[in-house]
Amino acid sequence: MQQKARIKLTCTEIAKINQTCSYILEIAEKTGVSMKGPIPLPTRKIKVTTRKCTAGRGKASFDNFEMRVHKRLIDIGLEERALRMIMRVPIPEGLNIEIEMI
Repeated sequence: MQQKARIKLTCTEIAKINQTCSYILEIAEKTGVSMKGPIPLPTRKIKVTTRKCTAGRGKASFDNFEMRVHKRLIDIGLEERALRMIMRVPIPEGLNIEIEMI
């Protein structure tokens, strides 16, 4: 079984995830490393309902807010040169990256 690195990307803005995935794809093509992904994982929807009037008087009206957390999974062959290049990828603010060796 070939060793590989599993990269998990998590962000609330999908454009940032897609941009970072394209950087990683370019690195994999340059170095010739095998790559699977990006695999989209289920989007987590966080919903919060709040009351507009905090005092409790008057009409009972509510605001609904929703935040979506998008996730991508990339499996890439374990090669030192490719991983060093991935570590230098510019990471936008708000994007979480987890790299795990499996």
